[in-house]
Amino acid sequence: MSDIKYLTPLGYKKLKDDLDFLVNEERARVLQKIAEARSHGDLSENAEYDAAKEEQSQLEIRISNLQTVLSAAKIIEAGSVKTDKVYILTKVALEDVKTKEKVNYQLVSSEEADLEQGKISVQSPIGKSLLGKSLGDKVDVVTPGGGKTFQILSISSK
Repeated sequence: MSDIKYLTPLGYKKLKDDLDFLVNEERARVLQKIAEARSHGDLSENAEYDAAKEEQSQLEIRISNLQTVLSAAKIIEAGSVKTDKVYILTKVALEDVKTKEKVNYQLVSSEEADLEQGKISVQSPIGKSLLGKSLGDKVDVVTPGGGKTFQILSISSK
């Protein structure tokens, strides 16, 4: 059994739309490429056919991965999450203890992570370090760029 994937309604819809597109449009496009390449004759020396089959394989893996995520999904609303500690879907304001730089993040599943929107995965180094921490806590984070210490300034659900 796979792990539960906590998703927002918007995140679930995006993944569902992606799956529908891959199944209903991309699959047909790739099958058409295979049929066209097959029509060119000898398959043993047909690079176009091999490339199309590889594309089909990669597509089926993506479809399978999305189906797995969606089947294990639990949809939660950000407003229903407690804010006594940092949980998935909470928004946190942090201050770098050394530089005094302030950053804001929302902790989300890896499927919804988007750094440009301030959404970081609970599986990321910062996300893992923040989970379960409370307001005012100092959190040491080891990132690929080195270690940092953040102080939690606020925790909210909206």
